[in-house]
Amino acid sequence: QVQLVESGGGLVQPGGSLRLSCAASGSIFMINAMGWYRQAPGNQRELVASITSGGSINYGDSVKGRFTISGDNAKKTVTLQMNNLKPEDTAVYYCQGLLSITNQGLGIHWGKGTLVTVSS
Repeated sequence: QVQLVESGGGLVQPGGSLRLSCAASGSIFMINAMGWYRQAPGNQRELVASITSGGSINYGDSVKGRFTISGDNAKKTVTLQMNNLKPEDTAVYYCQGLLSITNQGLGIHWGKGTLVTVSS
């Protein structure tokens, strides 16, 4: 049993900021990496940012310089600070974990998503 629960989505004006958080819980043996993906209507799901348990970070090109990802291994959480938001950032944001469930191997797990709407 594993759950990834996102929070922090909402409505914000262009140029504004939001902070998304994701908490992992359940029968987790080890977390190798966590990240954020987003999907807008009619679009494919795309990488926003990811971070490994060792602190290695990747950003999608469209958010580089505006978003910052951070993680806390002890708390099993990952945070996405989103600044200078644009209407193009409007999407459902999903938390992803690459983790091992107790007595199982590595696998990808997804949260249910949180909606971010950037609009005037």
